[in-house]
Amino acid sequence: MSHVWSRTPVTREGRLGTAAQHPGRNDSLYLKRRNAIARLARGHRVGEPSPAVEYTEAEHATWRTVHGALAGAHRAYACREVLDAAEAAPIPADHVPQHAEVSERLKPLAGFEFTLAGGFVENRRFLGAMENGYFHAVQFVRHPSVPLYTPEPDVIHDVFGHGIHLASPRFAELYRLFGRTAMRLDTPEALDLLSRVYWFTLEFGVMAEAGSAGRTEGPPKAYGAALLSSYGELARLDRCEVRELDVHAVVATPYRVSGYQPVLFSARCLNHLTDSLAGFLADFDDDTGDRLGLRPVPGDRS
Repeated sequence: MSHVWSRTPVTREGRLGTAAQHPGRNDSLYLKRRNAIARLARGHRVGEPSPAVEYTEAEHATWRTVHGALAGAHRAYACREVLDAAEAAPIPADHVPQHAEVSERLKPLAGFEFTLAGGFVENRRFLGAMENGYFHAVQFVRHPSVPLYTPEPDVIHDVFGHGIHLASPRFAELYRLFGRTAMRLDTPEALDLLSRVYWFTLEFGVMAEAGSAGRTEGPPKAYGAALLSSYGELARLDRCEVRELDVHAVVATPYRVSGYQPVLFSARCLNHLTDSLAGFLADFDDDTGDRLGLRPVPGDRS
């Protein structure tokens, strides 16, 4: 599951096209650069330092463009817990940071560091590393021609989107919860079910916002890292079908790998999210799917 999706954005001018038509998939010079950076992850062991990357001015400019757009979108669409975490997160606005640059300031906040990925990381390694405070992150930057859309997670998604979570002890503990659960599992089927819960919460979760009188006010706000790193997806939250968070329903819901997510699950608050995940995952094991009559539901990978 980890870090594999492609979203087809919609603009006022219409669809930009499928992931296969994205400039980043057809620009030979970009692909050479992207692949050279990704190759640095070959043989990397969890916890080893990530090699430094000498980013170009064009890559720094892409980071600045996306960071500026997302910072404004977060104020409009992100939940209060995310905004508070972003205040503490050591994410620079003016340049693409090195993993070590962010990790050394994240670790004192909530105990997490980035560990290197080149792209897809299988579920057990990706989720399991979180138990010990390591989050897999890539280092390459999205194509500069469409800076607000990427057909695959890049350093902006990983370091900016997830870095906000990992500056918060409460969010970081949820990552560890997924890590502890993953390390108890052996079967691909159980890991797939677990990854589905992760997908609809820490990647694509939304949360109700309570007003001064304690009543929910307005539409749910984003907290999932995939939403926090997608300007287009944040702007269309009001067009999604939002269901109340029920983890049993989550594992039976297909997710879209291509295109925006049509269905999102909303926690009532961060305590509700924490209690729901902790309750469901406390006894989660390789036989949970059979006991509950659950089966992995293939995602839309078109």
